[in-house]
Amino acid sequence: MQAWRILGVASAFALALGLGSNKAHALGAPAGTVINNTAEVSYSVGTVNATASSNLVTVTVAEILDVTVTAQTPSVSVSAGDTQQAARYRVTNTGNGSETFRLVMNSTIAGDQFDPVPSATSIYFDSDATPGLSAGDTPYVVGSNDPVLNADGFVIVLVVNDIPAAVVDTNIGITRLTADARTGAGAPGTTFAGAGNGINGAVDAVVGTSGADSEADTSYLVTGVSLTANKTQTVVDQFGGVQPVPGARIDYSVVINVAGSGNATNAVFTDNIPANTTYVPGTLRLNTALLTDGVDTDAGDFTATTPAHVRVALGSLTTASGPQTVTFAVTIN
Repeated sequence: MQAWRILGVASAFALALGLGSNKAHALGAPAGTVINNTAEVSYSVGTVNATASSNLVTVTVAEILDVTVTAQTPSVSVSAGDTQQAARYRVTNTGNGSETFRLVMNSTIAGDQFDPVPSATSIYFDSDATPGLSAGDTPYVVGSNDPVLNADGFVIVLVVNDIPAAVVDTNIGITRLTADARTGAGAPGTTFAGAGNGINGAVDAVVGTSGADSEADTSYLVTGVSLTANKTQTVVDQFGGVQPVPGARIDYSVVINVAGSGNATNAVFTDNIPANTTYVPGTLRLNTALLTDGVDTDAGDFTATTPAHVRVALGSLTTASGPQTVTFAVTIN
């Protein structure tokens, strides 16, 4: 009687690349990974054991071309005549190999009320991570400094527009950022022979589910009125000093200012109680008027469930409303 079994033998080269470790990649194995496999048949004839090995089969993982663009600021509040208004995007290489991407912006999108006007330099890399456009950000020049992203790599991009002077409150203008793979884009499954970037050299490149092309929109919302908040704190300890020791009290004061023309409706102030502190009951006030902590007919309340917070409904605000001041206190645990 003969007994036999078939075994798959993975190559040491493939294991060395982490294929046996479940290492995460954007789309599985890195482009250029070599997958080798042989099979063997073990059997016995009488008391003699024998083994027969198959031929070696090899496949090299192709590069998948995929990209995702997401708007980090889906909406940006602006006023008529504003200049250099930045919309923030994240461009992520969701393929499995290093890839170069081209960036294109478009501010003439159908369906909005006005067309934002691209600034003289309209695309920047957010080089210094400072919110909005700043001096440290790097201008993008198509074909010169196209972003080169490894698998799972990303870059933060700013699209910059000016706002026409003729727009009015509630008008919306849309701007769009598109990124596509320099190797090629098209219908999923489209193959570019030998054009991909593998870990050991050129491989085939195959267009993924995104079409190697992705876009996202940001809406510029014209609002003649804007709100700002400025927060200050005062510490009083139980010994009559100002040291932030356990048991000390922190009094917070937040001043909400209104600027511009128009009406900011449904304004709501919310402030989470900081970790390692406890809200002091009965300290919530709006413009010196005491507010109850419960949900009732006045404008404020305190919620103890996570995250614990205070909330004050400010209603409709204009510049005629003047500054709105919210105060409350916590103790350090």
